[in-house]
Formats: sequence, C-alpha cells, structure tokens
Amino acid sequence: MTDEPKWRVPVGILLILFGLIVYALVVARYVPEMLEGWNVAVQTIVYLFFGLVWLLPLGRLLKWMETGHKKD
Repeated sequence: MTDEPKWRVPVGILLILFGLIVYALVVARYVPEMLEGWNVAVQTIVYLFFGLVWLLPLGRLLKWMETGHKKD
C-alpha cells in the first residue's frame, strides 16, 4: 500500500456502481418474465443465483484498483 491516492480507486468505485445499476435493471426487467408461473422455491434459488453472480468479476476489478494489473 502506498500513501499516494490512486485514480483507479474512484474510477473503480464508479464502475462498480454503474455495473450494479445496469445489472440490477437488466435482472429486474427480464427475469420476472422468465420466472412467471414457476414455483416460489425455484424462483428464490434463481434470484439468489443472480444476487450472487455479480460478485464474480468483482475480485479482478478490486485487484486492478489496488495494483493496476488485470491478471492474477
């Protein structure tokens, strides 16, 4: 860690917020139509899946914010 502020941190935070907003709007727009008439238990599992899947690219983005490198 350095004491210097990094431009990647605020840019990364904005990317996370923008990505979450777009992802939430897409899920809220299309998933209810797909799940219409499905069992409530299955709907819950699907929504849990979509609620967690956004975390997958988060690790790489956080690493990029801290180090400036995309790859592991």
